[in-house]
Amino acid sequence: MQDVLSGFTIGITAERKAEELGNLLARRGARVLFGAAMHTVPLPDDGELAAATEAVLSAPVDFVVAITGMGFKGWVESSGEELVRHLSGARIVARGAKAKGAVRGAGLREEWTSPTEESAEILSYLLERGVAGKRVVLQVHGDPMLEFRRRLSEAGGEVVPVTVYRWTDPVDLDALDRLIDAVIAGEVDALPFTSAPAATNFLARADRTDRGEALRKALRDDVLIACVGPVTAAPIAGAGLPHEIPDRARTAALVKLVTDELPARTSGA
Repeated sequence: MQDVLSGFTIGITAERKAEELGNLLARRGARVLFGAAMHTVPLPDDGELAAATEAVLSAPVDFVVAITGMGFKGWVESSGEELVRHLSGARIVARGAKAKGAVRGAGLREEWTSPTEESAEILSYLLERGVAGKRVVLQVHGDPMLEFRRRLSEAGGEVVPVTVYRWTDPVDLDALDRLIDAVIAGEVDALPFTSAPAATNFLARADRTDRGEALRKALRDDVLIACVGPVTAAPIAGAGLPHEIPDRARTAALVKLVTDELPARTSGA
């Protein structure tokens, strides 16, 4: 089992989880190529989060939607006890276990957690309970969730978006370009994605450098694309590319999927 991925090359587009994911795959014998597809910029660094928090504090809140554990935790840590007190009377909805953990870590209590960790399920939950005349604070993480916000607004809700992080091009664009070239050259067997922004920018970078068509052909024909969950898979599915999703949206499950699928593909099983 230790060398089950020997002879395979796997590309890593993650930034935050790159070392963890790379080490897990390398221990199984894989050759790992790193090429972060995006860079995370905390908004406290440029003042946008403070302005969004002031908007939240300006009036009572009816619903809070915690999308990511890291994002919600970062928001609370940067904003302090005043924010926690202000949100304590709101009905809090969490997208998955990590977001729920961050909510509880802040001393708050969630009303409901999405079992599928999909934003569409949260949207349905809120619409079923009614948001007309309600103030809904939406903690987002990179993706502005414009359609989600539009649906709530059309249902009569006042949506207050709070973006804790934004995404930019990676610090090392050369590494990303080398990884894209390696995929096109047929040198990469699998690409495990851990975030939607990374998947989006991986494809977008190829498009911006006139390699989009060649990359998509290689991804369709030669590469196992594994996405940690449905949210991460959305840009890949939108591009019409085949992909696999593990049963659980966890890094360990993603590694197991790659470990199981790559040898099976080679053997024709």
